[in-house]
Amino acid sequence: MTKTASPVDLILSTLNAADRGSLESLADKFQEVRSELADMDQPELAKRAAEAVEALKRGDIAEFQRGRAFLQSKVGHLRHSY
Repeated sequence: MTKTASPVDLILSTLNAADRGSLESLADKFQEVRSELADMDQPELAKRAAEAVEALKRGDIAEFQRGRAFLQSKVGHLRHSY
């Protein structure tokens, strides 16, 4: 029997992969994360993902990385809920 990945695991996988790629592909990955978090009824985390995208668009890499680290930490805590 194959176990399917939880939404949390998929989000964490996407966040972990968001350290390489073009700015556009990183923004796309974070838009996916934002959408998944919104679907999981996590509006505050979805907002933080959107803020990370905005930081990336304005070239504030340090803020983008802080947002990514914050999301990785908070989403990791959701593992027990999903």
